[in-house]
Amino acid sequence: MNDATLPIQAQPANEDALPHNIEAEQQLLGAILTNNDIYDRVAAIMKPEHFFEPVHQRIYEVAIARIQKNALASPVTLKAFLEDDEGLKELGGPAYLARLAGAAISAYAARDYAQMIYELAVRRELIRLGGDISARAKSIDVQDDPKEQITAAEQKLYNLAEQGQADKGFVSFLKAVTEAVQSANAAYKRDGGLAGVSTGLRDLDKKLGGLHPSDLLILAGRPSMGKTSLATNIAFNIAKAYKRGIRHDGVEGAIEGGVVGFFSLEMSAEQLAARILSEASEVPSEQIRRGDMTEAEFRRFVEAAKALETCPLYIDDTPALPISQVAARCRRLKRTHGLDVVIVDYLQLLRGTGKGDNRVQEIAEISMGLKAIAKELNIPVMALSQLSRTVESREDKRPQLSDLRESGSIEQDADVVMFVYRDEYYHERLKPPEDDPSFVEWMQKAERVHGKAEVILGKQRHGPIGTVEVAFEGRFTRFSDLAQPWQGDGGDGF
Repeated sequence: MNDATLPIQAQPANEDALPHNIEAEQQLLGAILTNNDIYDRVAAIMKPEHFFEPVHQRIYEVAIARIQKNALASPVTLKAFLEDDEGLKELGGPAYLARLAGAAISAYAARDYAQMIYELAVRRELIRLGGDISARAKSIDVQDDPKEQITAAEQKLYNLAEQGQADKGFVSFLKAVTEAVQSANAAYKRDGGLAGVSTGLRDLDKKLGGLHPSDLLILAGRPSMGKTSLATNIAFNIAKAYKRGIRHDGVEGAIEGGVVGFFSLEMSAEQLAARILSEASEVPSEQIRRGDMTEAEFRRFVEAAKALETCPLYIDDTPALPISQVAARCRRLKRTHGLDVVIVDYLQLLRGTGKGDNRVQEIAEISMGLKAIAKELNIPVMALSQLSRTVESREDKRPQLSDLRESGSIEQDADVVMFVYRDEYYHERLKPPEDDPSFVEWMQKAERVHGKAEVILGKQRHGPIGTVEVAFEGRFTRFSDLAQPWQGDGGDGF
């Protein structure tokens, strides 16, 4: 063995028992430092945390930061960034970088070495995770439910399968900045400049920038405002636009649209599918329910069903699901079919763990759980929510944040809070007799508000608040972009 591959100082006995290969790490790093193009071959496999030796993690992190800026990463250029590193000093200081370069393997073997290092990292995490599960199972506590232990273990196993790490821990600012730049670059390259998944409603997308990964979005409204219709429209638009390819981070996945998981706790999967088919086939939903269709309408209905049968929209209509089960089912769906957006209809129908003393605490637990799912799976989660009846007692019935029912934690945990409001619904109930002097005025307003709805952004952590006007076709339970007056008949608002 030459000097370049001399083993690093012995680790403590318990660490030494964990599977690792220091020589493979040294030789892979050496190859990258002598030929930066090798990084492109291993980038999809290797992350800094996959190295067993902490010094190697830091060397790799600094090297990839320079390579990603199209700057040279070599023993000489890395010296300035690492000469004060205490761990590197113990291994011989900057001279160690030169020794790594001297131990470099050939380019063709780099990917095999990277795969070996990654698999050893996964094995180490499995050993640690197995120990944690075993220790927790042996510790019998009346508060520690076995089902919760299984859910927690499943969550860590999912993280391990997805990222090679069961517990993420701290992330350096350098890595966080790199990911932020990659996200902004993807938005810059994408048509319309969206950083997130498009809702299919252009005016709403302009305000939101799409649905962003790790965000919790609350869509609230009083009954009959159309919040379920809007949610199903968005789910359908996303699933319909789904295209798979290589994303900006080099991983295969959705480049347009996405795979949607829809938890329908109020309606059955069949009812939800009928709503979506009504929109797609332009056959009124009540006619679909009654089977009252002409031959042409039925043909459109069947053709729409055939066109949509491969749509990646997955519906779970299990009633009264616990929040832990929602998380477990989302992980499973992401592992088996992929998952880009989750929609829950609606939040108040979920159950907590039952440990809360009251309903407010349970709702707080559910909203925190939904936000945790969004962060863990790195996807947007949209949850529908009820509003309190105080809306009905006001003259202006447009909802506001204080109307969110049962818990202020919903407002606190959400990144975006949207309200659906249809003035047409309330105005219709104020209709005076035709011989009443106010009838003409009522008719004029009825024409102005007919077929219109408002999506009110009451809170947005990353952007402006305000109101987006959309069109609503009640017959097909369909929301769409509203044609503006300046667009005229030739406008492209629909």
